[in-house]
Amino acid sequence: MCMTRFTSLAVGAAWLAAAALTPPALGAQGASHDTTAGWTIPRTPWGDPDLQGVWPGTNMMGVPQQRPADLGNREALTDEEFAERLEQIRRQEQAQSEAFVAPRDAGGRGGQGTGGGPGHWGERGQPQRQASLVVDPPDGRIPAMTPAGTQRTAAIPFERYYDNAGRGAFNGPEDLSVYDRCITRGVVGSMMPVGYNAGNQIVQSPGYVALRNEMIHETRIIPLDGRPHVSRVLSAYMGDSRGRWEGDTLVVETTNLNGQTGVGANGRALYTSDALRLVERFTRTCDTTLQYEVTIDDPDTWTRPWTMAFPLTRDPAYGMFEYACHEGNYGLRNILSAARAAERE
Repeated sequence: MCMTRFTSLAVGAAWLAAAALTPPALGAQGASHDTTAGWTIPRTPWGDPDLQGVWPGTNMMGVPQQRPADLGNREALTDEEFAERLEQIRRQEQAQSEAFVAPRDAGGRGGQGTGGGPGHWGERGQPQRQASLVVDPPDGRIPAMTPAGTQRTAAIPFERYYDNAGRGAFNGPEDLSVYDRCITRGVVGSMMPVGYNAGNQIVQSPGYVALRNEMIHETRIIPLDGRPHVSRVLSAYMGDSRGRWEGDTLVVETTNLNGQTGVGANGRALYTSDALRLVERFTRTCDTTLQYEVTIDDPDTWTRPWTMAFPLTRDPAYGMFEYACHEGNYGLRNILSAARAAERE
């Protein structure tokens, strides 16, 4: 078994189809190992650790960002809790299946023949026992906000949040979130394994690493030559990233963020300040697993830094599809035009 921060215990689709079976025993919680015994990380032709490939976060879908308070400091679910998570997934899949009208045999979907699209279109992986994506603080909860963070968050108009149920001024595009507008989910949101389009791809060349996120269509070109960050005068949704190697771990530090994105999966995420500093760590622990960690340090928003960590599973068959986001493109125009029509009435 490939080891990560948490021993990633999972069950297959066959288990989900047989509800009467008892889930496997948890055993020792998350034995920590840097790499699988006897396995050696491959190297690029120029000698860097080889992290290249497609590493979707599909297997981690269903793991909440924050840990339920009643789990305390436990990083993994018990058998009973894991069985409950599996049942929730089963009910969700059943509801989706009942709502889905299968296409006719002529052509199938996406040129895949009569069997429909590739399996990963279902956005389902193997359910995991990891209790939460947040691993520090030890209780898996996002720390308390500072007074400044609380005040800034309270001042965000309701319409700035995704899926606002029609409430809001809607005077212009800036009244909707950057996620509503199909612009970005930011560095952290682009990496989080939620919803759909959870693909991540790494490409390396001498002195650079390119990190591509399927959500929402982001690519960061990260230099490794020790150059300083650009002037703080320049800021961006995805900030300014610089990388370095610490042993076999790729460490990426990102600053110069513009404070217009959050640290969650959608527009409900709390906005950060422009003091935000992110430190990501990518460690390949075996042929099929890449451990991802990100520490969020924003002293203007939270009372202490906090960390999320989860494994990404290599999948050469995963398709990195274009995130065209036509719903948002048309939706923004329709929302604003409908608001103008309502004003005329």
